Amino acid sequence: MTIAVFLGSLLGAMALGIPIAYALLVSAMALMWHLELFDAQILAQNLIEGANSFTLLAVPFFLLAGEIMNVGGLSKRIVNVALAVVGHVRGGLGYVAIIAACLLASLSGSAVADAAALTALLLPMMVRAGHGKARSAGLLAAGGIIAPIIPPSIGFVIFGVAANVSITRLFLAGIVPGLLIGASLWVTWWWLSRREQLPVPPRKSFAEMVKALRESAWALVLPLIILVGLRFGVFTPTEAAVVAAVYALFVAAMVYREITLAQIFSVFVSAAKTTAIIMFLVAAALVSSWLITVAQIPQQMIALLEPFMGSQMLLMIAIMVLVMAVGTAMDMTPTILILTPVLMPVVKAAGIDPVYFGVLFIINNAIGLITPPVGTVLNTVAGVGRIKMDDVTRGMLPFMWAEFAMMFLMVLFPQLVTAPAKWFLN
Repeated sequence: MTIAVFLGSLLGAMALGIPIAYALLVSAMALMWHLELFDAQILAQNLIEGANSFTLLAVPFFLLAGEIMNVGGLSKRIVNVALAVVGHVRGGLGYVAIIAACLLASLSGSAVADAAALTALLLPMMVRAGHGKARSAGLLAAGGIIAPIIPPSIGFVIFGVAANVSITRLFLAGIVPGLLIGASLWVTWWWLSRREQLPVPPRKSFAEMVKALRESAWALVLPLIILVGLRFGVFTPTEAAVVAAVYALFVAAMVYREITLAQIFSVFVSAAKTTAIIMFLVAAALVSSWLITVAQIPQQMIALLEPFMGSQMLLMIAIMVLVMAVGTAMDMTPTILILTPVLMPVVKAAGIDPVYFGVLFIINNAIGLITPPVGTVLNTVAGVGRIKMDDVTRGMLPFMWAEFAMMFLMVLFPQLVTAPAKWFLN
């Protein structure tokens, strides 16, 4: 009955068109009423405490870093490096998109920001080269969702706070899985474009490659600073976010000199607006999280999933299918905040490594950003690329299925995640 009250009130509020943050508060009030605990003071207190977290300061700074990189020329130079290295091979612009997606992911952590940058920079080039607009846009959308997997990842920050799991360990454990998702796109693009008879651009000279690498060196140093700093305990993930934002601003303003004072102001405003949306979502969701614990919903979920508890693999498959279904109707952040407090007790009861689960959970939620009808990244690519949503969706499907296949491969072979994570952490 408690689960029915929670889900019924949440889904009912969403069906009425109430924004997800307010729908979460509605479901929290419904639970309080059901448990005979309703008290407006408790609701307000938990709402304030939900956002009162030092760790969550990483969110605005990583968002700010991503905005600065796109406006300040760092993203453009990353794409130029990829063009210099593989732009001359058959289907090279697709490989450029994948390499650039992985490199940009190591800079910003925001799927929407990366997808917008990739689409603005590469989609016109891919269309001029003769690639289908729908397929090209689909690849760029699928590449954009690598951002929440490769550190620094805003998704890992939110999950780490909600699940009380080390964000540093999540960051380091996400490196190889993110690259494997990129590899799945690489293979899919090769398979789809192998029969295309398009003219191949001339190979860049060694001098041009060196020039592109030299111009992007300042941008490429940033992920190394973050990863080395986290690996050796120089700074926390929150401090790493501040380092990323300050470094990006310094490079954009002092080195590349492509950002003006007016642009800096608009970038700060844009990052602040996005931060406000995310933080209100987090605060509202953590109110529901507290009530979910009080109502013992996790224990009820453990009872429901009892048939799968004997096999960690079967349980992970069941959870991944559940998250896939939720991801088609809900955005990444609310999905993380709603499902984490419900699923984490189940995961711990089954003896599954929380970091391993966190990586697979975030991968699934990231892919959810390109699953219709809600797909935020699909909408971003459609808007920036001026292409119909249906066309982006059609072009994206082969890449989405390849990413899901890679995700389930990690479920079947956990060592793909755990072995590299141990190497990075030791």
